[in-house]
Amino acid sequence: MNGPMLHRSRIAFGRSLVVVRAPGEWLSGRIGVRVVVVCVALLLATFGVAVFALGTGDYAVAPGQVLRALFAAGSPRDELVVLEWRLPRVLLALVFGAALAVSGAILQSLTRNPLGSPDIVGFNTGAYSGALVVILLTGGGYYAVAAGALAGGIATALVVYLLAFKQGVRGFRLIIVGIAVSAVLGSLNTWLSLKADLDDAISAAVWGAGSLAGLGWAQVPPVLIATAVLVPVVAVAARRMPLLELGDDAARALGVRAEPARLLLLFTSVGLTAVVTAAAGPIAFVSLAAPQLARRLTRTGGIGLMSSASMGAFLLVACDWLAQRVFAPTVLPVGVVTVSIGGLYLVWLLAGEARRR
Repeated sequence: MNGPMLHRSRIAFGRSLVVVRAPGEWLSGRIGVRVVVVCVALLLATFGVAVFALGTGDYAVAPGQVLRALFAAGSPRDELVVLEWRLPRVLLALVFGAALAVSGAILQSLTRNPLGSPDIVGFNTGAYSGALVVILLTGGGYYAVAAGALAGGIATALVVYLLAFKQGVRGFRLIIVGIAVSAVLGSLNTWLSLKADLDDAISAAVWGAGSLAGLGWAQVPPVLIATAVLVPVVAVAARRMPLLELGDDAARALGVRAEPARLLLLFTSVGLTAVVTAAAGPIAFVSLAAPQLARRLTRTGGIGLMSSASMGAFLLVACDWLAQRVFAPTVLPVGVVTVSIGGLYLVWLLAGEARRR
């Protein structure tokens, strides 16, 4: 049979699986039925929140009218509000949330630690440093800031990787080195802001809070193109993640070159983080919380990319709606909401780790 084929199976410990068989090896695999159910439920919840977000504001639009406007069957005013004014922000929130969650899932899998995320190991801070230098030296510009964020994130990843490398890279050492590098970069960012002109410093501080305000259709194509370039790389590299979680010796015994595979995954994670940081600034804690929340819902032993992406999209679109509406007419940067919620989650996570130990 030429096309992909789906069927259910059960393995020894009773977990139902959906087996996907296709001509390409990277398209084949096994997916837990519970994972599929959780992903579908999260996607439906995300769609519901997105429709609600598209309809709320100074000009309210009922959910039915929102759906009609999305299919270009609504009134001209509804289509203007929904399609032109609100849809780009909601669409970018969905893409950014999924990208951050996948980035966090990759790092948590590599480090085998729930604290492994771009927020903790300094990749967010490095991307912010690169963008901050561009903003303060050249005044910015979307593509210049994007290039600065990407360069800063990659440079930080290289520094962290090299400092953590000692006969291979171990997860705990990567996290500790990343925290140290993040602290140094945070101090550098503060110094740069203090030395900058007041207007530039205020602009950089607002951007550094992480916000989707001001983003429109102009930012959607480059974000989607960059994400589309990274998705196939993630799909191919992610097949090595479960093997790397077994340890380097087991991975090598199964034919995986551990360090090249780990380095590819690391830079893929940095690329996803940099795409978000370049457009919206550093949005914290989504990459930390989404993979672990998805893992608890799916009850899987490892980190799943699809469930993490679904959870990340749901979290960010919901947090962005809260940022716009909870303190209306004051609109908060979405990063303020994610930091507040993520901080509570981090305390709960650390308390749980302490109880287990």
